Amino acid sequence: MKTIRDSVWFITGASVGFGLALANEVLGRGGRVVATARHRASIAALEAGAPDRVLALALDVTRPEQIAAAVSAAQTRFGRIDVLVNNAGYGFLSGMEEGSDAEARAQFDVNFFGLAAVTRAVLPILRRQRSGQIVNISSAAGVFAMGGSAYYSASKFALEALSEALAQEVAPFGVGVLIVEPGAFRTDFFGRSLATPARPIEDYPELKAARESYSRISGQQPGDPLKAATAIVDTLLSERPPLRLILGSGAFERIRKALEGRLAEVERSRTIAHQVEFPAA
Repeated sequence: MKTIRDSVWFITGASVGFGLALANEVLGRGGRVVATARHRASIAALEAGAPDRVLALALDVTRPEQIAAAVSAAQTRFGRIDVLVNNAGYGFLSGMEEGSDAEARAQFDVNFFGLAAVTRAVLPILRRQRSGQIVNISSAAGVFAMGGSAYYSASKFALEALSEALAQEVAPFGVGVLIVEPGAFRTDFFGRSLATPARPIEDYPELKAARESYSRISGQQPGDPLKAATAIVDTLLSERPPLRLILGSGAFERIRKALEGRLAEVERSRTIAHQVEFPAA
């Protein structure tokens, strides 16, 4: 993809955050957008602003029938999909022991299985076209696990593994994958996009304090989602887009430190790793 003009972007979670910012960025550059959200009313303004270039659809990524209907409607309206942006998701501020099985499954149903289902529905189109991009919105928490967000981090780690494998599988078809790893951005993620455990455990006061801190800093995050959208689009238009894109100075430093720590752990296994094999013939 050399230019945005006339390209078709299918965006989940387009009513808020990165999804909304990307929709506006694409429209501003002359592109077309299939904007989806659980409630169509939340994205109606996008369609009203550019009715010839926006298709607004209700889509809950945990409902297979809605996924199939949305992808079919996108094809009928625009005839193609050039970029899939998997942005739908939410955070779950829970320690591992605090989260119930139902709460953990709900987190994965949206952040992981919903993303996978939407991607599977769009991939046949991209393969037939022999072109396209898949943008998966992950998190810095997909690189280093965060205590107090055990299941959220796990869902993003799983997203990263899925994306890494997918990138290898679809490369022969001219399809690229971009994993976006943002830090704290000034969206409503720390507000309505955060869930908490129904039964918190008093023995973890630090987890309760962490949950309370998120609401206090909501609206003060350093990241600008509009600048993030510009960076994502510019990255996709670059000559050789990377597999991963880190957004935010805080995220960059914490990811770098986490990876350096992981490399140090790898070195501790250097001699042990070779001691567990049968002798060479």
